Amino acid sequence: MPLALCAQDHKDLKRPRVEVRTTLGTMVVELYNETPQHRDNFLKLAGQHFYDSLIFHRVIPGFMVQGGDPDSKRAAAGMPLGMGGPGYTVPAEILPGLYHTKGALAAARQGDQVNPTKASSGSQFYIVQGRTYQPQEMDMIARRNASMGTPVTYDDAAKARYANVGGAPHLDGAYTVFGEVVEGLDVMDKIAAVQRDARDRPAEDIRMWIKVLP
Repeated sequence: MPLALCAQDHKDLKRPRVEVRTTLGTMVVELYNETPQHRDNFLKLAGQHFYDSLIFHRVIPGFMVQGGDPDSKRAAAGMPLGMGGPGYTVPAEILPGLYHTKGALAAARQGDQVNPTKASSGSQFYIVQGRTYQPQEMDMIARRNASMGTPVTYDDAAKARYANVGGAPHLDGAYTVFGEVVEGLDVMDKIAAVQRDARDRPAEDIRMWIKVLP
């Protein structure tokens, strides 16, 4: 039986990359080896062209953009979305140090009431936009998260990143972060800025095509 990889082994492995082409531009996303089940599932779906022509069905400026619902491929205008998937979930891989800073790729999921193990949707994901937070705000968020059963610690480097780059720290410890945008972050900002309806669906469909890069 092969031995499990240690933390250093994960760092030494080359991170796989995927191209997320959208109707507003192209992003390159790096997937974390520290979250192998989410990494492998995303690579599998991308290789099967599962995501091709799906839309970003939920967009909230200052927070995140979400996609990956297979029901969105042929959804009529105004149709409620966000419940579709490939028919399975992925076990949570919520790890210390993988934060919801701007550009983070994370897995959507159902709420704790029906999903106490925080298992991820098999296909739906979001990319964080967020906003900046000062260190004292981070301390308050850490205390609040701990009171809600999701204790997360932030060192000076993490606080500085949230202060300079921004993100959505209130999600830390509750959702699996499994990658980050390494090219084309401005495209995510463009998506976040579009007009939306009352359900936060873009007024004009923003489609995606995802492929694994060599």
